[in-house]
Amino acid sequence: MASDQLWRRLYDWITPARTVASPAPRRQASDSTRVADSLRNLLDDPTIPASVRSELATDFGRIESMLHKLERGELHVAVFGRVSTGKSALGNALLGREAFSVGVLHGTTIDAEHAMLDEAKHGGLVLIDTPGINELDGEARERLAFEVAEVSDLVIFVGDGDLTREELDALKTLAATQRPLLLALNKADRYGADELADLLTHLRLRVTGLVRAEDVLAVAAHPAALRVVEIDARGHEQSHEQTRPPDVAALRERLLAIAAREGKTLSAINAGLYAGRLTDQVSARIAQTRQAVAAKLIHNYCIAKGVAVALNPIPVADLLAAAGLDAAMVVQLSRVYGLPLTRAESGRLVAVISAQLAALMGAIWGMQLVASALKGVSAGLSVVVTAAAQGALGWYATVLIGRAAERYLVAGKSWGEAGAKRAVAEIVASLDRDSILREAREEILKRLKSQRA
Repeated sequence: MASDQLWRRLYDWITPARTVASPAPRRQASDSTRVADSLRNLLDDPTIPASVRSELATDFGRIESMLHKLERGELHVAVFGRVSTGKSALGNALLGREAFSVGVLHGTTIDAEHAMLDEAKHGGLVLIDTPGINELDGEARERLAFEVAEVSDLVIFVGDGDLTREELDALKTLAATQRPLLLALNKADRYGADELADLLTHLRLRVTGLVRAEDVLAVAAHPAALRVVEIDARGHEQSHEQTRPPDVAALRERLLAIAAREGKTLSAINAGLYAGRLTDQVSARIAQTRQAVAAKLIHNYCIAKGVAVALNPIPVADLLAAAGLDAAMVVQLSRVYGLPLTRAESGRLVAVISAQLAALMGAIWGMQLVASALKGVSAGLSVVVTAAAQGALGWYATVLIGRAAERYLVAGKSWGEAGAKRAVAEIVASLDRDSILREAREEILKRLKSQRA
């Protein structure tokens, strides 16, 4: 599936073929250092606006936690699954101590807990117990469990039989988070040897493409006590229950092997993936913020230009003044997008856009010149009406110039392969001319009438 392919590409990228001169521990340390540097750069990036940092504060907090995790050399393993499958008991069995709360009622785990695995304390393996999914009125807990799994490096999905539809859907969701999965069939002591073998084979088929066959393992975190019958010296039968130790050796060995071989690499890849998603979010928020600021800036210049054109009594001179406003607007837009233009560069850009607009809309520019001439010889209300029409055309031209310049800046001061002609034509086609002109006329008439009153 797509997520497996992406994970493999990332894994291959960050773990190139090892040589004798580059042993695994040194390579893993290099991977962690490289990703840690990227996380620090993201956290310290001065170009990210404070408003965006505030909006994504939780995500930046996670990045900081991931950075600390990399610096400590930890591998975080989430224990995940349906209510009452024995997740907490499995965590305790792996740890060899009662680190997590275990109860007979549904939903004992109400928050994420974590403890260092004793056997891998020096290797930095951290086990995270999560709330059970699919619990009645447990939507918040289920959401928390997915969030914890998302920021873990590896997930143990715990089941206690054949997977339900909800469990399989949850497993698919976890696989889409692009981290390795282990499937632990808990309560294996309830099955006979043949029945257990058949069930494991069936589960491996059901999770093909989600979990590797060798990562589907049987465990018994809290085996049922055995009833032992003994005959005493007088020949009387005496029965008692004998507790059995947890059977999690295969899973523990698998975890320790993963941690020793690729733990730091997994941690680095997961941190890199999360940082990549956050970078995309930051970019999207910055783009939205810039678009909003640019739209307001263009609108303000539309008002200024429309009114200036409408009020200027000298034919054609108003058009020259309008060109100056357009150049000033483009200078301001370039600052919004972090690609400052000089006034000369702005003027040349406006000239390029205007030339393309003139070629596309010669009739409109002709009407503008005629209206400019008529404005100088008209009187009374006709001046207001003609001026409003003239100003509306100036307003519309500013919208077109502003949007075209914005597209040029968003593309990094480039018109792209299609060139300026195609870009300007697409801008013209994308805007509703009639609605823009109507808004412009109404706004300009209102301002003209208020000045005449």
